Amino acid sequence: MNNFIKSSILKSKIRKEYVNIKGKDFHFFIPVKKIRINESIIPDEIKTKSPIKTPEYYIYDTAGPYESMGELSDFQIGIPKIREEWMKLREQVQIIQKENKTIRKAKHGERVTQRYYAKKGIITPEMEYVAYRESIEITQNKIWIEWLWKEKSEEIIEKAVISPEWICKQVAEGKIIIPANINHPELEPMGIGQGLRTKINANIGNSAIRSGIKEEVEKMIWAVMCGADTVMDLSTGEEIESIREAIIRNSPVPIGTVPIYEVLEKAEGNPENISWELYRDILIQQAEQGVDYFTIHAGLLEEHLPLVEKRLAGIVSRGGAIIAQWMKEHKQQNFTYTHWDEICEILSTYDVAVSIGDGLRPGCIYDANDEAQFAELKIQSELARRADKFDVQVMHEGPGHIPMNKILDNIEIQKDLCNSAPFYTLGPVVTDIATGYDHISSAIGATLIGSAGTAMLCYVTPKEHIGLPDREDVREGVITYKISAHASDIAKGLPSAFLRDCLMALARVKFSWEDQFALALDPEKSLKMFMESNPCIKENGENKINQNYCTMCGPKFCAMKLSKTNE
Repeated sequence: MNNFIKSSILKSKIRKEYVNIKGKDFHFFIPVKKIRINESIIPDEIKTKSPIKTPEYYIYDTAGPYESMGELSDFQIGIPKIREEWMKLREQVQIIQKENKTIRKAKHGERVTQRYYAKKGIITPEMEYVAYRESIEITQNKIWIEWLWKEKSEEIIEKAVISPEWICKQVAEGKIIIPANINHPELEPMGIGQGLRTKINANIGNSAIRSGIKEEVEKMIWAVMCGADTVMDLSTGEEIESIREAIIRNSPVPIGTVPIYEVLEKAEGNPENISWELYRDILIQQAEQGVDYFTIHAGLLEEHLPLVEKRLAGIVSRGGAIIAQWMKEHKQQNFTYTHWDEICEILSTYDVAVSIGDGLRPGCIYDANDEAQFAELKIQSELARRADKFDVQVMHEGPGHIPMNKILDNIEIQKDLCNSAPFYTLGPVVTDIATGYDHISSAIGATLIGSAGTAMLCYVTPKEHIGLPDREDVREGVITYKISAHASDIAKGLPSAFLRDCLMALARVKFSWEDQFALALDPEKSLKMFMESNPCIKENGENKINQNYCTMCGPKFCAMKLSKTNE
């Protein structure tokens, strides 16, 4: 597998590390990337405060052990189980052996969800971890914050550092979720919701046409190395169970699924053959494997189907279409709706969060914000209230294809109906004619809805609507959505996001090219483009990039260079 960072220039600038933070009962190792800033651009006041060593800049990291482990020789082994010791504190958890596998589940009559503990005021190791992780770019970059904000820095640091107590309160209220199945001990916990960094999800998975276990595991690893906060396995072809097992055992981020896909596979591709019993068994099987969140399209009801007939594109959600076809064939209500309480019992037994699916999301801008879409959202709200009685963690999925002038209505209605629970949106795509560039079209909508409060953005790749993405498509999709998420965080007022941009500006003013590449969301691509435009520069360890202009302006027309001359 290729490394996300290949260049020797960048490898000397960017290092993967874990910051050791002592918690209440455990030492937590928080993943970060450290950037070694060139001494030439460091302001004098920082040099005065840190005379012994050159200060480094710390960045939130999603890659787990990858980039320090190199290529996995055997993906069946998996990565370290960092949460295994944490589980021993939970009296409500029992361990059973099933088919030579160790499975954790709640004892009879007990619940083991993060929300269950939060409601009791119990701060779990996962809550602690999330608090320290969300704050890492503040606590480790204090010297840079003090330089930028001067006398306001103390107040900014105090407000920006998140406490485990605050995380616990937000989880109890349903405004933050921590997807963390007790059967996914390899997970490095992360939070989704109000007051946290905007997260992104990457979809992977095989189809009946192509891809296999090794390719999907590599796509997952590639996605987290590029910056994905969660990954959904949407496999619809053969070996679904084996692919999912390999992905979970090697994933440091939460893994989500849409269980109805595997159910349809077991039903030989015929929705009419699906039963509640089959669906229930698949839920339990996936929960026992360690899936952290399920997308369940329980908000799509039989009475909504006539509303779809008014649409231009109809139902474009795969899960929604399967459920709709089942209801038509059986002339019955959606079985995931009628069995919702039983579903919640399963979720609370393993601490699987639920993403209530948007089976009626609009598939073209003509259908945006229509009666069908909002009718389903109202049912989502009802389902969330019912899930709360079982202490299940909930987020809500949203559209879809929405023109820019209608995007903000979506999040305002969602906040109102769903008590500010985390909103998880696909895009939205803002125009239907960007085939091959839908990652850009959707990122425009994602930035707008993210800045208004959406908690997690589901990426779109250049292959959206036309094909199964490969590894490079995954990279393109993740980086595009990292831009949207970062821009959203600046708009939300997160100091850590703003600080990184200020350091980039400083690097540009000082013509510190290596710092510019290292601070970029895609360092390798920015360096590659620079090298292509400056063929005289060779990366051989001897030559250093030290020119004070770029090839866009050249040496005579560079505004920054001219400004320095005139100082």
